[in-house]
Amino acid sequence: MKNLSSWRPNQNEGEAMVQNKKRILIVDNDEAVLRNIGEYLVRKGYIVDTAKTGVEAVEKSKKVFFNVAILAIRLPDIDGTELLSRMHESEPKMIKIMLTGYPNTENAIAAVNRGANAYLIKPVQLEKMLKLIKQKLAEQDKETEMGKDKLVSYIKSRNKEFEEK
Repeated sequence: MKNLSSWRPNQNEGEAMVQNKKRILIVDNDEAVLRNIGEYLVRKGYIVDTAKTGVEAVEKSKKVFFNVAILAIRLPDIDGTELLSRMHESEPKMIKIMLTGYPNTENAIAAVNRGANAYLIKPVQLEKMLKLIKQKLAEQDKETEMGKDKLVSYIKSRNKEFEEK
């Protein structure tokens, strides 16, 4: 398998040519899932990294901000919902999408309660996943912009207060 962390589309690949610079971390112990989803997302212009364990995912997310994490529920070292909780605590703005081949109501409820933004079932339809990612990234961008606007407004009001004193 290619090292996805260093993949970049060439001139003929991908629609976005990594212009959006959005980073996606895929966490699954299934090599085929990592390869298929990873290659697809790279072709669509995203920067992709992968992890086969929860520990590896946590370490990578400490070093680099990922806009999106796609997390398997069953991992060899940690339950995916526990990993979700850890990542939500450290990176609440990261979009977290749970991916499972063992769908059940308990997993879905646990995932949502621990901060999942979405829940997909294997085998995942790549186009459906891409549409979901784009939608969640647009929401993330809007929240970031709103946060910046609030900060600018706050600074202006504080400056005005200091000028009046």
